[in-house]
Amino acid sequence: MAINTKPSSAYLFFFSNFPSPSPFLNPTTIFYPNYNKKHSFLLPSPHKTNIFAINASLTSTKSPPAFQTLSNDTNDDPISILNERIRREQGGKRVNRPKVVDSGEADKYIQMVKLQQQRGLQKLKNNREASSNSNQGFSYKVDPYTLSPGDYVVHKKVGIGRFVGIKFDVSGRIDSKGADAPIEYVFIEYADGMAKLPVHQACRFLYRYNLPNENKKPRVLSKLNDTSAWEKRRVKGKVAVQKMVVDLMELYLHRLKQKRPAYPRTAAMSEFASHFPYDPTPDQNQAIIDVEKDLTERETPMDRLICGDVGFGKTEVALRAIFCVVSAGKQAMVLAPTIVLAKQHFDVISARFSRYHGVKVGLLSRFQTKSVKEEYLRMIKHGQLDIIVGTHALLGDRVVYNNLGLLVVDEEQRFGVKQKEKIASFKTTVDVLTLSATPIPRTLYLALTGFRDASLISTPPPERVPIKTHLAAYSNEKVLSAIKYELDRGGQVFYVLPRIKGLEEVMEFLERSLPGVEIAVAHGKQYSKQLEETMENFAGGDLKILLCTNIVESGLDIQNANTIIIQDVQQFGLAQLYQLRGRVGRADKEAHAYLFYPDKSLLSDQARERLAALEECRDLGQGFHLAERDMAIRGFGNIFGEQQTGDLGNVGIDLFFEMLFESLSNVEEHRLTSVPYQSVELDMNVKPHLTSEYINYLDNPVEVINEAEKAAEKDIWSLMQFTENLRRQYGKEPYSMEILLKKLYVRRMAADLGVSRIYASGKMVGMITNMSKKVYKMITDSMTSDMHRDSLVFENGQIKAELLLELPKEQLLNWIFQCLAELHASLPALIKY
Repeated sequence: MAINTKPSSAYLFFFSNFPSPSPFLNPTTIFYPNYNKKHSFLLPSPHKTNIFAINASLTSTKSPPAFQTLSNDTNDDPISILNERIRREQGGKRVNRPKVVDSGEADKYIQMVKLQQQRGLQKLKNNREASSNSNQGFSYKVDPYTLSPGDYVVHKKVGIGRFVGIKFDVSGRIDSKGADAPIEYVFIEYADGMAKLPVHQACRFLYRYNLPNENKKPRVLSKLNDTSAWEKRRVKGKVAVQKMVVDLMELYLHRLKQKRPAYPRTAAMSEFASHFPYDPTPDQNQAIIDVEKDLTERETPMDRLICGDVGFGKTEVALRAIFCVVSAGKQAMVLAPTIVLAKQHFDVISARFSRYHGVKVGLLSRFQTKSVKEEYLRMIKHGQLDIIVGTHALLGDRVVYNNLGLLVVDEEQRFGVKQKEKIASFKTTVDVLTLSATPIPRTLYLALTGFRDASLISTPPPERVPIKTHLAAYSNEKVLSAIKYELDRGGQVFYVLPRIKGLEEVMEFLERSLPGVEIAVAHGKQYSKQLEETMENFAGGDLKILLCTNIVESGLDIQNANTIIIQDVQQFGLAQLYQLRGRVGRADKEAHAYLFYPDKSLLSDQARERLAALEECRDLGQGFHLAERDMAIRGFGNIFGEQQTGDLGNVGIDLFFEMLFESLSNVEEHRLTSVPYQSVELDMNVKPHLTSEYINYLDNPVEVINEAEKAAEKDIWSLMQFTENLRRQYGKEPYSMEILLKKLYVRRMAADLGVSRIYASGKMVGMITNMSKKVYKMITDSMTSDMHRDSLVFENGQIKAELLLELPKEQLLNWIFQCLAELHASLPALIKY
């Protein structure tokens, strides 16, 4: 159907009086009808009254023109596809990236990240061997001798295979005695055959294939004779790593941009430290130094993880931080997951601060009466409590702090999702110190990558001995034997079940079997007084056996209790088991942990793996290593909130981590500097002429174009929103309007990519850009379209493409639009300054 482009006389009259507001319109095609109040994305025209006088017919209600191009089906046009892709690539929501960051400041932040990584990995990853070259960081490569037949492995260049075994094979070389020299080879099964490689080569290229869930089996094995599929998977994993680095950088930059005055370092701090009754271990002392530096030498809020086994002195580190903050007139909050642990913290803090009469310590929990709780809330609000200890009740909306300076979180993994979100909200304004023996995967992950400060206390106090761990199927005889052994040497016993149901049955069994032995039950649903009394009696030695749930998991320090029995062990998490085992062995007496399962054949693979990990981590100070194993078993958790980050299934955890650390070490290579939208030159003589019929159909057409340009100048999200609102109001635009929108999208995407000029000469298209060759390679590696990737080259600061044919101008614009859309999809993997 032919489209009439002849304007009406009223239209020509109107535009003889008003200049063209846009380079996309000329005097024969500009339009300016009235403002439609129903659609808020259009601004009212200052000339609205004149329009009514000129042509009243333009204000009448109009039906959509009968254009074939005005279809409402916008699901498969290029602009809709691009909009949907941007939402998908950037998590479905607008990404608030830092708009203006000084280049020098950005360099400083990046160096801080790299230094933190280099400093932290040596300590945090002490269970892995460091490379002889410190610049190469740590290797996640697997020692072939630690593999078992059937294990899945990843060869960096070939892909995923199944380990068969190691055996000697004749090399074809002659030794000094003239005989064939056999060499040890690693044999790996792939989808299309068996590969063998010398052990010394395997050590350089092989990784164990792990996934963060129960399914350890890869979807497919790679092919020896066709590595293209593996290369695509590896590149996809690399892009996921790059996106993660960008997210981490922005998280880190946001935290570093928060400011607070540094705390004064005073003589009183040394005096407080002198009252610690023990000599700090080297690790503990370093953790104390780290925290003091965070508080007294930095002007950004602290967010430090103190990782150390139970009884290794994390609490003392927290006490030093609390004193520093409180002595400066700020409040400190100590958050514990259970009332038992909160009460213990309250007792320890009260005793330690007893000589400082001006410091008031309070305990807030759900077990308090309403009147007591109300009084505490009033005191907290008016600054009459300096140190507030409690459970998640401290995170309630009714708790208003007068001048909160420090939040200490003990065993973060025990809190729920809502509590963790509330804790995270504090981190932008106050200093946060997290204590944990087995940090949750998210916390561990951020510490490993250097984006969260961490101190590891791995040296046990003097005279501490490892806990003997016994893993066995349950039997009454084994349980009674373990209890009698402990009672005969004058000790006490924890007996732990996974839930309240079943406690009574075990109680009856124990009372029948051990007459005259003092036994009591403890669980979270008991009244506060009853629970408190039971705990005090057990701590005082009046009770010999405490039959309980995992309410005793954290914090209980009873030196005479050196045997713990855990029944139905398969129902506990790895971190829980490690914490429970830590309830014993707090003195110099050898302690025993008995882990009983009903029937090993009933255990899931994941449960078996947890128990095997716990058996392996028998030495003191292995909580961090165990947490790392837990991360491999359970997964990383939802690191950035709404979506799981990274495509671990493509390459496995170990290779993913190595790529991550490699990417972090070269984080400056991710940097891309965008250019101002107005500075982008599009040297193409494409001038779309809007039809008079579409012009008459629009309300305020000139305002529409002005708003389109304003949206494009702001950011891609504003342009997307404008386009969708336009289509929602008027339906799918005709081809000429689509070309106009594409020109806006092209300039906007070019600005985001650092492209300052796009030009065409014959069959050649050129884009002048400020991006580096490494950034260009990073972008093209992640492109999904081979057609565009294969046609592009990077030369002397220009991206060039030579087409097969010289295209008409509008077709050429379409090609550039599609090409930039492919390049633009990689932006989430780049740091923009």
